[in-house]
Amino acid sequence: MLLNQKLPGYLLGKYQLIGTVTFSVLFALVFLLIYIPFSDTAWFGLGGSGTFFPTLLFAFGTITFLSVSRRLMYRSKRLFEMPFWMYIAWCTIEIFSVCVAYSWMTIELAPDGSEIWWEVFRRAVVYGAIALGGPYIISGMYFAIIDKDNTIKLMTYDNVVTDETPKPNASTQKITLFDNSGTLKMSLSPENLYYIESDDNYIKVWYTDSKGEMKQYILRCRLKTVEESFKGSCLVRCNRKYIVNIKKVAMLRKESEGYVLDLGNENIPLLPVTKTYTDSILSYFTDESPLLEPIDE
Repeated sequence: MLLNQKLPGYLLGKYQLIGTVTFSVLFALVFLLIYIPFSDTAWFGLGGSGTFFPTLLFAFGTITFLSVSRRLMYRSKRLFEMPFWMYIAWCTIEIFSVCVAYSWMTIELAPDGSEIWWEVFRRAVVYGAIALGGPYIISGMYFAIIDKDNTIKLMTYDNVVTDETPKPNASTQKITLFDNSGTLKMSLSPENLYYIESDDNYIKVWYTDSKGEMKQYILRCRLKTVEESFKGSCLVRCNRKYIVNIKKVAMLRKESEGYVLDLGNENIPLLPVTKTYTDSILSYFTDESPLLEPIDE
C-alpha cells in the first residue's frame, strides 16, 4: 500500500523543505490578499489599522512554527524512515495547528464575542487547506519532477556512434553523473571508480584518471539518488556517508567495531561498514555473486 511505503528522500532534503516553507508562505500571503476584500470577517491588515500588530504576530508565528516543524522533519530522517502516511499526518497537523491559532486570534479580536468558535474554525480549516495544503501538494509534485529529471543514470554506449577505436575487452558501460540542474558533469568507466562520499548536498567522487592518479570530483547531488539509481550494480552503499565500488574491494576485514573495506590503495582510507548495511555488503562476498568477478584492467 502506498501509504506504508517509504517516503522518497527528495521530500526530506534540507533545501526542499526550505523551499516548501518559502513557497507556502508566499502562496498563503497572495491568497489572503485576494481573499480579504471578499470577506466581512477577515481581520488581517498591514496598513494603519488596529490589526497591524496581530497580523504581524500571526505571520511571524506561522513562519516560525513551520520552519521549526520542517527542521524537525529534516532531522527525523536520521532516526527513522518516514512512510507516506506519517508525512501526510505531519502536514495535516501543521495545517490544523495554524488554523487553531488563527481561530483563537479571531475570537479574541471579535467585538463582544460575536464569533462562534466552531464556525470560525471550520472556515479556517477550509482556507488553511487551500493556503497551505495546496502549496504542499504543488511543491511535492515539483520536487518529484526535479528528482526524476536529475536521477543519476547507468548508461551504456553500445549504440552510440563514435570515432573512437574500440579497445579489446573494454567495457562499454559508463557511469554518468548529473548535477541537480540536470547537467551531465561526469562520465567514467566502473573500473576507474573507487567510491563516492557524501558531503551534505554534494558528493565527492574518488576515481583514477588515465594516468592512474587518484582524483576527486565534487558535484551537487544527493548520495541517496546514487544509491537508488545504481541499485543492482557494482556501486553499493556501505555507510550513511559512503557508496563503494564493490569490485574495487581488496579485503573485507572484521574489527572490534565492525567490518571495514580495504580498497587496496594507500590514498584511500578504510571504509567502515555500519550495521544497517552489513548484511548487504556480506551478500556480495559469496561464490554466487556476479559482481565480484574481476574487472579487466
